Amino acid sequence: MGLLLKLIAGGLAAAICATLLRRYTPEFSVILTLTCGTWMVLMLAQTLGESVQILSRLAGVAKLDAHVVEPVIKVVGFSIVTRIGAEICRSAGEGGIAALVEIAGTLLSLTAAMPLVNRVLALITELLR
Repeated sequence: MGLLLKLIAGGLAAAICATLLRRYTPEFSVILTLTCGTWMVLMLAQTLGESVQILSRLAGVAKLDAHVVEPVIKVVGFSIVTRIGAEICRSAGEGGIAALVEIAGTLLSLTAAMPLVNRVLALITELLR
């Protein structure tokens, strides 16, 4: 709970400062947004690492192949990074680039999910035999 409060406080402070900076120096507003985002990701890095370890342990207990778990983790990571990147582009006033970032994230997620789709098709094929 303490980490969440720190992130919310830091985010609110950065949002207020970015709003004030945007009027006079939009470039610094974008830099502040990027800096705040980087700080938040660094603060969450340990928690995210622990979550990945827990998912890996659960997959081991359930006897799931790494080919099943890895694409799920990649897709979640792609979606988080895509969302952050698109929102930064939007806050910089670049809606077109934000849309392209979202398309790129979608395509990369689709590519990352292909091994999972192949595995599901192989399981269905085995069941039908």
